[in-house]
Amino acid sequence: MRSQNNPKPGDVISVEPIRDLEAIKKIKEKLSDNPRDYALFVVGVNTGLRGGDILKLTAGKVREILADGDNGGLVRETKTSKTKRIIFNTTARDALRKLLATKDYDSAEYIFQSQRSSKAREHRMTESYLCRLVKKWCKMVNLCGHYGSHTLRKSWAYHQRVTFNVDIPTIMKTLGHSTQRQTLEYLCIQDEEIRTVYNNQL
Repeated sequence: MRSQNNPKPGDVISVEPIRDLEAIKKIKEKLSDNPRDYALFVVGVNTGLRGGDILKLTAGKVREILADGDNGGLVRETKTSKTKRIIFNTTARDALRKLLATKDYDSAEYIFQSQRSSKAREHRMTESYLCRLVKKWCKMVNLCGHYGSHTLRKSWAYHQRVTFNVDIPTIMKTLGHSTQRQTLEYLCIQDEEIRTVYNNQL
């Protein structure tokens, strides 16, 4: 039997956000003894950065952003080549500080490294490996669905809207989308919000 988390070869599947806050909490608990994976997951669901841009973070850039908590720092997005200001919240800051404390990182060293690489300074974790990790983490807490590296960014966006009630234009601007329709489709919540409308009573 094929896992729901592994579509058939050739299929185009849009990955889902982690909608359940309890599942996010459980994943954090299970990763708490692994500073690299814990920080990777926490930064993913707390910043809205694409997976590839998270993996490009160097120790120097992370220290720069951490040093100015109110203003954060600028990162250049790989997909759009635009610069984006990133501010780490308390949860992300704590996770990154814990990871930085595990070794003496050089400023140019990637903070999320492949454990198999003998030249960690030159080789960061790949997006395909991050995708496998996210699938593994979701499986650990018995989530059924289609998950991958983009799940982290989608989870951030989904909960900004559903959990924190952030307005669509703000989320749209943060994600760098050109239209609100694009953002609504990205959030995977249109059907949910439409059903809610029919429950409103006058």
